[in-house]
Amino acid sequence: MRVLDPLRESAWDECIASHRDGTCFHTTAWARVLHQTYKHQPFYLQFFRRRRLAALIPLMEVRSPFTGRRGVCLPFSDLCEPLFFEPEVEGFVRDRLLSLAQQRRWHHIEMRGGRSLRLAPGPVSRFYGHTLALSSDCTQIFDRFASSVRRAIRKAEHSEIKAVAAHDRQAVGEFYKLHLETRRRHGLPSQSVSFFRKIYEHIVKPGVGFIVLAQRGSRTIAAAVFFRFGNNAIYKYGASDNRFQQFRANNLVMWHGIQFLVGIGVEKLHFGRTELENEGLRRFKLSWGTQEEIINYHRVDPSGRQCFTPARHASCFQKKVVAKLPLVLNRVAGSIIYPHLD
Repeated sequence: MRVLDPLRESAWDECIASHRDGTCFHTTAWARVLHQTYKHQPFYLQFFRRRRLAALIPLMEVRSPFTGRRGVCLPFSDLCEPLFFEPEVEGFVRDRLLSLAQQRRWHHIEMRGGRSLRLAPGPVSRFYGHTLALSSDCTQIFDRFASSVRRAIRKAEHSEIKAVAAHDRQAVGEFYKLHLETRRRHGLPSQSVSFFRKIYEHIVKPGVGFIVLAQRGSRTIAAAVFFRFGNNAIYKYGASDNRFQQFRANNLVMWHGIQFLVGIGVEKLHFGRTELENEGLRRFKLSWGTQEEIINYHRVDPSGRQCFTPARHASCFQKKVVAKLPLVLNRVAGSIIYPHLD
């Protein structure tokens, strides 16, 4: 096993690119966003067998006086599956991960995605994941959508909504304004503006991601952030102005993002994780012709015997309180809370 710092060794991305399941979450670009925003320390692991690359696991140490010290693969990432080139080394990898957790005195170690590496007998959290297979024929992709999705896209187009893909700082700013409103509407604090500035600097500006804006006249009414690496893309964030919901701009944003990805040769779009109890969001993602899977999170102590259940989600009362906060206080709450979360 070799521990490396992806912030200083660019060869990490070359290794990720050689695996078909490598995503933007595995890359040095995402590592820089997390480290520069939250100061999390990277422990990116390479495993070799007979001098051949056998596995890659990106880890970050999250330290907090309130939530403890732990190793996570990776913070603020919906799915970051360990990448195996040789499945036979799984047992060795698990042992070395637990040994590292003991050396670093981590309270626990967490893997987000457990198909290739089972740290524990069972998951502590489960989510739905949805993936859309992309082809070069956009008409064929469109025909696979549910009729409700096709109608919504046509309604947005007939309502003179224009969707554009952008890579500039102004587009990130337009998205962030909608992000603040959307998070507050859902009773959740927003990520800090510095977090999205780092996303612009390390992901959007270099072309590893892009923003899609839906505009009606001069007003931006919906937006989304997409990440991409190699043949894989992820729909990471979405936001909208609720006053214009009847125009179905969110659907047009997603469709324009899909067309853009097809144009640059991407083969798969992941729609992010969905909580099992969120049946409405699950149906929405299925309506795009996606393939559904279960994403397992494993969280185990350094002995490998004790599993830890994640902290409970915010209660309805907490969400109602946050939903009534002025935007400036919502931003302050996010800047205080998120450095301690993962």
